[in-house]
Amino acid sequence: MTETAQVATAARLLAHDTFDNKCALRPIMDQTTSRWATLIISALIAGPHRFAQLHQRVGGISQKMLSQNLRALARSGLVARDVAPTNPPQVTYSLTELGVGLAGPLTELIQWFGRHGEQLLTAQEHYDRQQASPDA
Repeated sequence: MTETAQVATAARLLAHDTFDNKCALRPIMDQTTSRWATLIISALIAGPHRFAQLHQRVGGISQKMLSQNLRALARSGLVARDVAPTNPPQVTYSLTELGVGLAGPLTELIQWFGRHGEQLLTAQEHYDRQQASPDA
């Protein structure tokens, strides 16, 4: 590898080129843009939630999946886990400043789906019909 190519590779990696398969941010991006993480972050925009509140708010998520996602979001610095010194301990989850910054774009994405839901469903139906009868 030439020195110029090495410099270009280093610059790309330092700039967190998410198109590069070695980008360290890819796993974080994958996790935070998953269905569950997106919904958890969007639910926390309204303010802090206890685990049971989040479980109820994010329909269809299992307790195990909620726990795994909250742990990953906390590890990425997007969600804060606050434990009150009570018996039993009361745990509350809230968005960090970094999480609030991500919540806006994620909420816009969810709203986009809401605005274009009918078009998306119609497009899927049209595609499925074409696949069922390719001669048509």
